Amino acid sequence: MEGETGPGKLRVAIVDDEAPARSLLREYLAALPGVEIVAECGNGFEAVKAVEEVSPALLLLDVQMPGLSGFEVLELLDREVAVVFVTAYDEYALRAFEVHAVDYLLKPFSAERLGQAIARARQRIGRPREAGAAKVAADARPPGAWLNRIVARDGGKVHVIPAEALDFVEARDDYVCLRTAGREVLKQQTLTELAAQLDPARFVRVHRSFVLNIEKLARIERYAKDSRLAILHDGAKVPISRAGYAALRKYLR
Repeated sequence: MEGETGPGKLRVAIVDDEAPARSLLREYLAALPGVEIVAECGNGFEAVKAVEEVSPALLLLDVQMPGLSGFEVLELLDREVAVVFVTAYDEYALRAFEVHAVDYLLKPFSAERLGQAIARARQRIGRPREAGAAKVAADARPPGAWLNRIVARDGGKVHVIPAEALDFVEARDDYVCLRTAGREVLKQQTLTELAAQLDPARFVRVHRSFVLNIEKLARIERYAKDSRLAILHDGAKVPISRAGYAALRKYLR
């Protein structure tokens, strides 16, 4: 089985920005049979690279990290890997993990609790997650807490785009095109899924294929009888459907 180096040998990567936390995990894992630590990462960028280079079967992944959160790490991976979240999240977030059958360790945790999580993770190796990382992350946020940045990967490069920097988002088959400051970045996600995570006070779906950041809107021009064009401050143009114009009108002054 991929991710194992011998009968029952579980290849594990530790991801936590705090050295004491990584040290504790190393100590606990050393006492468990059939476990091999193949990577130790101090941030999310290192974790993405480690998954590519050493192919762990399991990530012990901290959720709250600077740079990239644990959820954002999962969004950037191009292969399935079992995950046990290591988190200090509140009860609301923990319920979201449980609903989506995501294993987690609530800090502080015991060696016995880690052993239980490892045992459950072994049963999941090779099986796809029951929910995508973006869905788990969305449900783990408190009500009314919108996505404040978007991560996307272009080969070996990781883009972290603040939501307020987006000009618009365009649907392109199974991807969305994130347009910011004249650049375009592709992300494998549906427009409907991403739009549901963006602040509706700032982002409006003006067309079946476009979500517009209304703060970037300079003016609206009529294009045809039932359609219009949004002209952005930098001159970019976004089509507006009849339904999209109806949704947009309440923001117009």
